[in-house]
Amino acid sequence: MFLLLSLALVDLPVSPVTPGASNTHFSYTLTTTAPAAAIWAIWSDVANWHTWDTGLKSAALAGPFAVGTRGRLVPDSGPSSAFELTAVDPGRSYTFRTRLPLGALYVKRTLESGAGPTRFTHEVWFTGLSKPLFGRVLGKKYRALLPSVLEAIRAQAEQ
Repeated sequence: MFLLLSLALVDLPVSPVTPGASNTHFSYTLTTTAPAAAIWAIWSDVANWHTWDTGLKSAALAGPFAVGTRGRLVPDSGPSSAFELTAVDPGRSYTFRTRLPLGALYVKRTLESGAGPTRFTHEVWFTGLSKPLFGRVLGKKYRALLPSVLEAIRAQAEQ
């Protein structure tokens, strides 16, 4: 029992699989005529996340937009939560993690650009023993909001 509980408390890095498969792991992608730099500027401006994330009252980052920097998210409803940037590839992608009881919530945002339109993806997944619970409680809501969130990003980037 102790070993099981100990393993549950360890938040191992998880490579997400099968995006879009459930309320515990999903993604949404849009294209835009805006350059990738415009999307990146919106994504990396943490203090203004609330202008396009309809489920968020505010967000703050306590330092540079770099791996290891921590911040705080205040949702429209529910308690505020700490987050940490766990991966940053400037101009291309970043991932942040919010710890949850017996698990974590990860958000990865990715840009793809080339000769055609810019593609941007927002991917969300839960890990740990609490994954099914948070998928039901939060995942369903986040998954439903994702298309409108990306539409708001696209609208800002194309202005």
